[in-house]
Amino acid sequence: QVQLVESGGGLVQAGGSLRLSCAASGRTFSSYTMGWFRQAPGKEREFVSVITRSGDGTDYADSVKGRFTVSRDNAKNMVFLQMNSLKPEDTAVYYCASTRLLVGTWPHDYDYWGQGTQVTVSS
Repeated sequence: QVQLVESGGGLVQAGGSLRLSCAASGRTFSSYTMGWFRQAPGKEREFVSVITRSGDGTDYADSVKGRFTVSRDNAKNMVFLQMNSLKPEDTAVYYCASTRLLVGTWPHDYDYWGQGTQVTVSS
């Protein structure tokens, strides 16, 4: 079982940056592909980014490409989401999640989820 805890959310003005972190428990972190999702009020949870087990493969939603960067540190059981040039439409609760699949872009691909961290971007 994997336990995930996100941090780093907050209130930022449009154009600003935030770095989200996700700390994972367990000794098998490097065997999981890690994803970031977000959910805005009244909307379904949506894919943001994914990073493969070794970190050599990444993918992004079109809405965040060129602005967000995902990375991981397997030695520290951490995954990160650097968010730049933030827009009001990025406002949501952001979740990290883990899967045994090689890659996944749908919520149902993932087995374990963190509690989420709120990101609010003001205009």
